[in-house]
Amino acid sequence: MTPDPKVHLFEEVAGHNKHKDCWIIINGKVYDVTPFMEDHPGGDEVLLSATGKDATDDFEDVGHSDSAREMMHKYVIGVIDMSTVPRKRTYILPQEAKYNPDKTPEFVIKILQFLVPLLLLGLAFAVRLYTKEK
Repeated sequence: MTPDPKVHLFEEVAGHNKHKDCWIIINGKVYDVTPFMEDHPGGDEVLLSATGKDATDDFEDVGHSDSAREMMHKYVIGVIDMSTVPRKRTYILPQEAKYNPDKTPEFVIKILQFLVPLLLLGLAFAVRLYTKEK
């Protein structure tokens, strides 16, 4: 006999809305998709946008494959108490920083944006001096 699945309240599930802690609701089940964030074909932003609401319609509208539906089973962590799900979603501003596809810290990018043109300028002067002397 299998134990009863854990019942989650909507407020609890809605609080898991970050890249490193992401839960979504589909067809009355609660999924912890945190380990799948990097591998989701639509990107992590798609999963983050599905938090804080019942994402069943979003999931069905995309037309996921049978293999995608099979894969979902390993992420189920319980069921949602449907009486706690609001009928109308209030928009919640995403709490994540802007998307950075290569995961490089921003300060490194800013330093490179400054250094690369300086290096090119230095190279141009060096080439000019070298060709001028001959």
